[in-house]
Amino acid sequence: MKASTTIKQMLAGNKIFVPTYQRAYSWDTELEKAKSPKQTNVFLSDLEDYNKSSTLSKYYFGHFLFEEKDEKKFGIIDGQQRMTTIVIFLSALFSRLKQIRPLNETEQETFEDIIKRNSTYRFETVDYDDRFFKDCVIDQSKKDRNGIKTVSAKRIAIAFDFFTSQLADKDETYLLKMLDTVQNASCTTHPVKDASEAIQMFIFQNNRGKKPSNLEIIKAQFMFNVHLYGGEEKESLIKEIKDRFEEIYKSISSIEYRINEDDVLVYTLRVHFNSLWETNAIDKINKLLSEANPIPFIKSFTQSLAISFEHLTTFFSKDERENLEIHSLVTLGGIGIAMPFIIKAYKFGLPINQISLLCSKLETMVLRHRLIGTRAEITSRLNDVYQKFTSENPDITPINVRIDWMKTTQDWWWSYWGNKELERSIQGGINHTTAKYLLWKYENHLERQGKSGYTATRFDKIVSPELEHIAPQTENPETGYDSYDEEFVNQYINCLGNYLLLSKSHNCSVGNKPFADKLNSYNHLKQQREIQKMTAESATWTKELIQQRKDKIVKFVIENV
Repeated sequence: MKASTTIKQMLAGNKIFVPTYQRAYSWDTELEKAKSPKQTNVFLSDLEDYNKSSTLSKYYFGHFLFEEKDEKKFGIIDGQQRMTTIVIFLSALFSRLKQIRPLNETEQETFEDIIKRNSTYRFETVDYDDRFFKDCVIDQSKKDRNGIKTVSAKRIAIAFDFFTSQLADKDETYLLKMLDTVQNASCTTHPVKDASEAIQMFIFQNNRGKKPSNLEIIKAQFMFNVHLYGGEEKESLIKEIKDRFEEIYKSISSIEYRINEDDVLVYTLRVHFNSLWETNAIDKINKLLSEANPIPFIKSFTQSLAISFEHLTTFFSKDERENLEIHSLVTLGGIGIAMPFIIKAYKFGLPINQISLLCSKLETMVLRHRLIGTRAEITSRLNDVYQKFTSENPDITPINVRIDWMKTTQDWWWSYWGNKELERSIQGGINHTTAKYLLWKYENHLERQGKSGYTATRFDKIVSPELEHIAPQTENPETGYDSYDEEFVNQYINCLGNYLLLSKSHNCSVGNKPFADKLNSYNHLKQQREIQKMTAESATWTKELIQQRKDKIVKFVIENV
């Protein structure tokens, strides 16, 4: 493989694959024109801008770093996002060109050099996505989008469908010019024999696209340190790290929309060193790597990372689907303080009912902390019970007791999250996302009353939930609302009593309409029907009714949060 080459020359006659210890496809596509473009959108617009220009220089696709496995087989270490997108784009382009006319001999040769010759695929993505990649993108035998198992595979399908739609109305001239630009685009390559050397080098690349995450940098540093200090164990250690990160990236491909990988890195740091005070993963790990013989730490921490991702995959998938308490905590979001507790619970093998109870307790503390907005530092209040929660003593009771005590104590140093402060915090306007969450909980409370064996409604079963102001923020001259005097506007418009949970389509349909029109549509959720009962005698939404409803919701929150 030449150091300075073209895309076609780089792919022709070679087999390039993404090693399983590398990240899967992570480029996103924005399908709405009004929103900021994502990586694949920019990929296409850059090519189109180049073709419109008068430049004589070749288009440049950047630097690619490879681990050379055999003479014609290369594992791509840096540049795989660009390489994957190039292949996706060219496959869509060839497909469109074939719709216009059969490929001529030169074009067929180019297709075979870049995409596929007989049964030989020039490029393969990570193992767990590769069959889908070939079926969807290369062979195009899979037309539906059912059964996509990973986020990365979904991104592949979206990118291919995006390019297909963008090329659907392009003529032969456009397609041939684009093909010429891409296949003859210049690039530089650096194949190395040693995987750890290649992994370390990628950190210093600064190509367009997503910057390396802290997790990727840590992986590279681990590989490089094993290369330097692994001694006779070097090869087996490198294989161990590769295997660990293969599992990690499989997990990431399943849950990356639910949690940030660099956050998991920090949570693992807190679990590994048994302290909620750990915050800066890069600084902490660099310090440990600079000490004599970093190999034992590398082995143990890589294992801790793999365990964290394994358990979080279960937590955010099967267990979140099957356990309302977990679903409720995940729906709340902003749960960084809770995650190390949860990772420990899985690591210690606690049964799911205990994990669910722990989630329920942690949820109340996270929600109170958010609602009350105290500047008081919560980590110091929980760190001691966190540190005592160990594999030798995997009892969640002290954690639960501490949280319950923090909700009721009058001790000034601890009372920031107590019922008195909570009640004060929910009298006026509340962040809309949090308000929707509280009204969802209130909805289940209303549904549960008088029913045995009730199955709670999941938040994700409400179609695009939005927050409705029953009395609109802008005064409606029609009847049905109290007078929009200063008191009504300042104290009643933005409060829990005037908030209502609706689906997005329902919210759009009622908008700023008179109260009677809104009331006729309030027949879906239990809390909507509650409004109908409250106004059965007079279809006017008054201050008194808003206060009455707010008092009911506040009482529910105090008793259940």
